[in-house]
Formats: sequence, structure tokens, C-alpha cells
Amino acid sequence: MKKPRISYIKPEDIKDPNMVSELKRCAEIGTPRPESQSIRAHVPEIFFGFAKVWKDSFYEGVLENSIKELCRIYVSHSVKCEYCGNQRSTKAKGIVKEDYFDLLNFEKSDRYDEKQKTALSYAEAITWDLQTNDELWNSLHKHFSEPEIVELGFFIALTMGQQRWLRTLNLDHHQIMAGSSSGLAEGLENAEKLEEAKSSEKYWAKNKLT
Repeated sequence: MKKPRISYIKPEDIKDPNMVSELKRCAEIGTPRPESQSIRAHVPEIFFGFAKVWKDSFYEGVLENSIKELCRIYVSHSVKCEYCGNQRSTKAKGIVKEDYFDLLNFEKSDRYDEKQKTALSYAEAITWDLQTNDELWNSLHKHFSEPEIVELGFFIALTMGQQRWLRTLNLDHHQIMAGSSSGLAEGLENAEKLEEAKSSEKYWAKNKLT
């Protein structure tokens, strides 16, 4: 297990009950899991600020969580953030296991409908700094309201920035409040299973971008 580049603030060392409560929520619900929030806990204003903006833009908001979840994992697979890519939203409805592993080929895949592909095209443009065109924007306005487009774009930008940062920190699961597997992908329920999955040649982060 790699050592994190920034130390975790452990729950037992935190005196603010609201901060401890938020870490417990992360352990019970996941996405984010408690390790990333224990890093943000070095700066309480950032800790609570992120908790609020993530709740407002990901778990709540005007757009269904499943669309945002697909875009979140698209970003994970694009920037190779293993910590984020191994998490799953407990609120996303209608997404099956196989849907998580065809995202980088979404344009050719038959796993996603037109609305999902439009959202993923939006995520692709933001993640890879692509030029957008009338075709994309017409499709966005066809499938989403303007508040939904704003929320989706903001969320994609938020998760992309966070994931690009977190991937540099050597974070991993089961380091803070170990024992909870909520919000983790199937087969990663404990540290042993996580290491076993990472050693497999089929582990998603070993695949080259396509």
C-alpha cells in the first residue's frame, strides 16, 4: 500500500463533532469516501465547502444522479484516478456493472441511450478540452433543461479538477473508518479484495485509453 502524499486527519484526532459526523456519512454512503475528506480536513473551510458543493451538485440538484454518475466515472477512467474510479454512487438508479466499463467507447457502445451519450459527449469535451459545436449543443438542449446543463457542466468540471488532484496523492480505500464498503465497486469490499483486484490483468486502470 502506497503512503499518501498528504497525511490523513484521523477521526479520533478531530474535535469538531460536525466534521466527525461528515466523515461517518462518507463511510456510510460513500462517494466521496472518508479518505479524501480526511485530506481536505487539514483546512476545515475546504472540508465543509466541498461537502456542501458536492451534495448540491452531485447527490441533489435538478438532474438525475445516474447521468452525473456516468460522467463521473468517465472522468475517472480518462484521468486514471483509481481512488475515484473504484467508487460507486449509492443513489444512481438503472446503472449495471457493465455500464461502468464501456464509457471510454461510449460513442460506439450500445449500452447508452442518446441522452446518456449526449451527457458523456459534454464530459468528453470538458475533460479533453475539445471544441464544442452546434450539433452537441442542439443535442444538449434537446435532452436537458438549461438548469440541468449548468449543473452537469459544473459537476463535470468539479469532479475533473478534484480527480486530477486526488490521483497525485496516493490515496486508497479502507484507510480511514475501515470496515465500511458502502460506495465501493463490487469486489472491493475490504483491503485484501482491493489489492487482489489491482493485481489482476483485468483491472480497469491497467487498460490503455482507447
